[in-house]
Amino acid sequence: AGRPPARPPVSQSGQERSPRPPGAGAAQYAALDEAWTARRWDDYLERALPQARALVSERGEQGEMRRFAPDEITLLSRCARLLDPALDGVSGLQALDAGAAAARCQPGEPAVFWELAAAEHDAHAQLALGLRCARMRVDGRRCSNGQVADVHVANAHVANAHVANAHVANAHVANAHVANFKKAIRWLNLAGEQGLAEAWYALSRIYIKPEFSQRNVADAQRYLQRAAEMGYRDAQLECGHNAWRARRENENNDVRAVYWLQKAAAQGSHEAVELLRKIAPRATAAPYTETGRLLASHTDALAAHPLLAARIELAALFGLSRAEALLLDVGAADQGHCLVIDIRASYGRSKRRLVMVESAQEREALDRIVRLFEQVDCGPAGPEGNYRQRLYRLRTLLNVAIPGNDADGGADIELAA
Repeated sequence: AGRPPARPPVSQSGQERSPRPPGAGAAQYAALDEAWTARRWDDYLERALPQARALVSERGEQGEMRRFAPDEITLLSRCARLLDPALDGVSGLQALDAGAAAARCQPGEPAVFWELAAAEHDAHAQLALGLRCARMRVDGRRCSNGQVADVHVANAHVANAHVANAHVANAHVANAHVANFKKAIRWLNLAGEQGLAEAWYALSRIYIKPEFSQRNVADAQRYLQRAAEMGYRDAQLECGHNAWRARRENENNDVRAVYWLQKAAAQGSHEAVELLRKIAPRATAAPYTETGRLLASHTDALAAHPLLAARIELAALFGLSRAEALLLDVGAADQGHCLVIDIRASYGRSKRRLVMVESAQEREALDRIVRLFEQVDCGPAGPEGNYRQRLYRLRTLLNVAIPGNDADGGADIELAA
């Protein structure tokens, strides 16, 4: 018995999907992929837009019997992403300005592309339809009147292309200006489940809208967190702001704030950079630099005292004062992305503060120091003793003069033992 002939790809709806065009067609799609990867948007549209229009025409003639191949779905979605001004900045793309878009496409044409691609489970098309149903941008702002008018025309085109009954088409047009959050949530959930962080962020905007009857701040926060975890910068920035504002409820929220703001800053958020400078500044005044400077000039003396040497290295790396360097519980202070400098239990005049870990070299050195202190009791009952004993060891080993009334408090400190 011979092997049965291969069947063409089948869509999730169970209908056979058209295979990728062979020969010249495959080469044509490869050239389009190359233009897209190189971000040559004008070149891409010049080649792809006529094909997208041909696909729409074929679908209109053949109806649901015409299934699209994966390359055709991608082509429809990409054309719409470049032509739809409502998606400016989404997925790293810049939509053409309104004038250029009007010159290239017919009214409502991007939405027709979206509708067809979304029906074939394209994530970007699902995101776009969710935003159109909600009549908003990804950040929750309402679409302009021009964009709503575009939706109005598009709904009429799509309805007439896919719906036989005229009264259904008229219903689509009549509701074109009304936000349908139920449909929006459905489309955005589908896009989010396919890995688009923007969809979760858009959902978080819907759930805090006053006009949404099922407004729920807890759900909004859950979607926001999900978008942030997937790397969406605006969500990370907002998570950082939220955590910083909530620090009075729990002082450790500032650690969460720094975490998310560092993520946003790494993606180019200037607002996150400025807030980080406020939350976790590097101290540069003399009391925070003089202890670290001892490391380079007393290497030999410190060789026999690895714990003290490690503490002075910490002071040099992160700008710690003498009291902070000598009293810090190193393991508890390390939060991965930052150090929590908190010696209030041993040194009453100190204030809790954060210092960011800013480089791979700092992270590597901190990991080494944390391992050194892993089995060490950093409290006054440990091998290093109380603050007075640590201060005496520093003075005698390094022959350093320690004033009694310096910025660290000198003899006025609160001893832990």
